[in-house]
Formats: sequence, C-alpha cells, structure tokens
Amino acid sequence: MPTSLLSGRSRLPLIVLVIIDVAIALACAKLSEWVRFGDLATHYLNVMYMQALLVVVFSFLCEVYAPWRGRRLSERLAKVLIAWALSFIALIAFMVMTKTTEQYSRLWLGTWIVMAIPMALGIRYGLYQSLKSFRRHGRNTRHVLVIGNGRNFEAMQAHFSTDNAYGYRLQHVIEYHNNEQALAELQEYLASNQAFDECWLSIPFTKNPVLQPVMFALRHSTANIRYIPELQDLPLLNHTITKIGDFLALDISCSPMDSINAIIKRVSDIVIGSLILLLISPVMIGVAIAVKLSSPGPVFFKQYRHGASGRQVKVYKFRSMKVHQEGEGKVTQATNGDPRVTTVGVFIRRTSLDELPQFINVLQGRMSIVGPRPHALAHNEYYKDLVESYMKRHQVKPGITGLAQVRGFRGETDTLDKMQRRVECDLEYINNWSLWLDIRIIIGTAFKGFMNPNAY
Repeated sequence: MPTSLLSGRSRLPLIVLVIIDVAIALACAKLSEWVRFGDLATHYLNVMYMQALLVVVFSFLCEVYAPWRGRRLSERLAKVLIAWALSFIALIAFMVMTKTTEQYSRLWLGTWIVMAIPMALGIRYGLYQSLKSFRRHGRNTRHVLVIGNGRNFEAMQAHFSTDNAYGYRLQHVIEYHNNEQALAELQEYLASNQAFDECWLSIPFTKNPVLQPVMFALRHSTANIRYIPELQDLPLLNHTITKIGDFLALDISCSPMDSINAIIKRVSDIVIGSLILLLISPVMIGVAIAVKLSSPGPVFFKQYRHGASGRQVKVYKFRSMKVHQEGEGKVTQATNGDPRVTTVGVFIRRTSLDELPQFINVLQGRMSIVGPRPHALAHNEYYKDLVESYMKRHQVKPGITGLAQVRGFRGETDTLDKMQRRVECDLEYINNWSLWLDIRIIIGTAFKGFMNPNAY
C-alpha cells in the first residue's frame, strides 16, 4: 500500500505542522515590527522565539497536532484558537512577572496578536479544506471493513458511501444476521488477503455475543478495530470513554461540568456576571421602583427551582404579577392577557427585565449566565414523565439565558411539543458546551433574546 504524504495510511507529518506554527509566529512578529517601527531590524528576537516555543507547547497540550481524521472542523479550529491565545497569555504573564513589560512596545505586541491568531486559523482552515479535497479524490484514505446491522449500520453505509471528506472508504460490508453466516463471510474475506486499515463493528448491544468470535477471527489482523454501537436512539450527554481504575467505561450520560470545565464556567460567570451587574444596576433600581409603585407587594419574587444535580435553589425575579395565592403544588403559567400580570409586569416580562435579579443568583453560585432555564418545581414534576430525558437538563446549573431562548423557544409552553423542543435545545447545549458557545449565546441574547412576543 502506498505511503506517500497523501496516501492511505499517512497523515500530514507532525514536523510540518510544527514548522508552520513557528513560521507564523516569527513572520507575524517581524511584520508587526515593520508596522510599528517602519523597518525589519530585530528588536525583540528573544520574545519572538519564546512565543514560538510556547505556541508549540500549548498546541501539544491542546491536542492541536492530534490526527484530524473524523474530527469536525469547528473542533479543530477551536483547539488552534485556544492554543495560540494561551501562548500569548503566557508570554504576557512572563513579562509581568519579570517586570519587563516597559521594554516592549504595546502597539507591536497588539499588532502581533491581531495578525498571528487569524493567520493561524486561516492557514489551518486552508489545510483542512485541502485535505478534504484530496480525500474526496481518493487520497489519504483509510479502507474500512464494516460488520453489523440495524439502523446505525445502514446510516453509516449511506453516509460514507456519498462523502469521503473524512478520509474513510467502505471497502467491504458484511451484514450480520447470525453468528455462523457473518463469521463464514468474514473468514472468506480474510482468506482473500485483501488489505484494509480498519474494521468497524456496528452491532447493537442486544447482539454483543458476536463480538468475541469476530475479535478472534481478526486476531491476526493489524487493522484498527472500532466498536460503534447503535446509540442514536439513546439520550446521551457528554459521551466519552473514561478509565476507572483498570477498567474502561463508556460514558453514556455524564455532565460536562467536571474538573477544569467547572472552574472555567464558574470563573467566567463571576467575571462576566459582576461586569454585567455593575452595568445594569441603574436599570435594576429603576425597575425596582416601578414594580413597587405598580401594586402592593414585595419588589422581588422568590421561588424554588431545581438547580444542578436536581438540588432546589431559590431563584430571584422582579415581581411582575399581583400578589395572589395558588393551590398547593400548583403553578399556573402566565398567558396572553393574564389579569394577574401588572402593567409594569407586562413590560418587564416582554423585555426580560424581570430576569435581571438572577445575576445575583449567578454570583451566589446557584445559577450560571448561560444554561437551561429553570422551570417551576410543579412543571418539572408534570413534564419529567412526558418528555424523555427531561431531568437530564439539571445535570448543569440553570441559566439566565440559554440556547433554547436564543432560538426563540421561550414563554408559555402550552403544548407538549413546545416543551420537547426546548428540552432538545437544552440537551444540545449540555452536550456541546464550551466557553465559546456561552459567549455566542450571550451575544445572541444581547441582540435578539430580550424582546419576545411569546413572553407574556
């Protein structure tokens, strides 16, 4: 089998990617010198070399140099962005600790950062698209033997028979019906000595007994063997492989807010929440006065909701309704023209100003800025048996805004379908959480998330 740069079993060599990153760092630093000083004389050579080394180190730590095959473009570019950002943060931190910041031009450093990061992302994007093009033409391709049955097996065949951009080509397919038939066909194929790079076993959990004899039949093969069970119909969250002691576990449904992710999320909540609370404090004072004058009763409405891990937390809102009593365990959603809602309440609900006190909940650690919106306890009890995986949205802290709200799924949930769609957005958010996703949702909320005709 060929082993050239763009052939089946090779990938873009690691050394080439390292050289590209070092070249980007040094070239952008020199170009920034020309912008700042009008010449290319060497002013800060030691800092240039240090940053080039740092970007390579952080690229290794962020798995930028890991194989691209089968990975989404957004995932790869996000790792590149994080690695380059950390390299410059580390460089600036070094300057601060050594008290040498005054020796370097801030304009030069800022220009360098603005040039280098977009160039690194652009070149990676170009390399990735070029690689996809080569793969579509049959190069840099891994040949795959597939064994399985079921919907997942059929979907896999349909997907990889039409698009080879990931670099996989289905060389031979064995449809499993029973052990004897599948093993006989596999033995016949192996006896033909046709070379293949990987074997994918797409077999449902209910037919696991076939795995052992198939693995035994493949014992002499050096191909990668991957088990791809039929999991699409299961409600999965943050599914990964975890090593527990000496055992490997398939994480079918786990919260992404563990270890470093939880720290990143909490720090961002404190920093961004404090800044926003400071900026909106005059607005909150004005709303508080308006609420107090609108009808007798307290300024704040306090209600227990489910927080992270299903624990109950007290959530604050500006009171938008007249003080009233409801039956025990009953919470009636506001509807269009609801007589309980005050005149001021109509305005603050439509503009989401009633949610502003929840930034206090964020600083308390009860909520996050971004996350699934907390529902009343009575609503949780009602919907948890009607909407599959409804309570999985409580594996993370509730949020002031979320993916569902940005997409317009807010306000009254008078049909089961509306709640289903909201929960689907919440689970999608949890499954794909990143700091960048939080920032995008915050920006989306700022532009289109406040005013909504469905918020009665």
